[in-house]
Amino acid sequence: MIIRHAAIEDIKRVMEIYEYARHFMEAHGNPNQWGPTNWPPEELIRKDIADGNSYVCMDGEKVVGAFFFCQGKDIEPSYIEIEDGMWSDDGPYGVIHRLAGDGTVKGIGRFCIEWAFARCGHLRVDTHGDNRVMQSLLEKNGFTYCGVVHVAEDNYPRLAYEKSMRGLD
Repeated sequence: MIIRHAAIEDIKRVMEIYEYARHFMEAHGNPNQWGPTNWPPEELIRKDIADGNSYVCMDGEKVVGAFFFCQGKDIEPSYIEIEDGMWSDDGPYGVIHRLAGDGTVKGIGRFCIEWAFARCGHLRVDTHGDNRVMQSLLEKNGFTYCGVVHVAEDNYPRLAYEKSMRGLD
C-alpha cells in the first residue's frame, strides 16, 4: 500500500468509502459518530483536498482508504481544552481525522497511522466513545488515552489519544 494526497478526481471514491464506514460503524455498535449527520460532508472533503490535508491509501491502483492529516502547533482547536486528563507532549503534533477503509484490505488503519506518525513523531486523535474499533486500533498502535475533548460537529464527548516520541519538554 501507499499513501498519496487525495485529488478532486477521488471525491466519488472517497465518499463511497465514508458511506461504507458509516454502515460498518453502525453494525459495530457505533451508530452516532457519523450516521445521523451523514458525516463527513462532501464540501468538507473538497476543502480538505484544496488545503492539501486529504489523503488516500492505495492498494495497487485502487483507493481503499481515506483520511485527514495535518501537523503543526495547536492545529486542532478542539484539543486546546482537555477534560479528565492531559496531553503528555505540548509540542507540535499531527492530527488524524476521518480515517476509514473500504473493508477490502486488512490493516489500512494501522498503515495510515504509521505513515502519519513517521512524518511527525507526535500524533493526537479523538474518537467517539462507542467507536470500540478505533479505540482498539489506537491502543494496539501505542497510543495512550489522555482525556476527553469536545468537537464542533455534535454534542458527543470524544476520547482523546496521543502517541509521541517524547514526553513533556
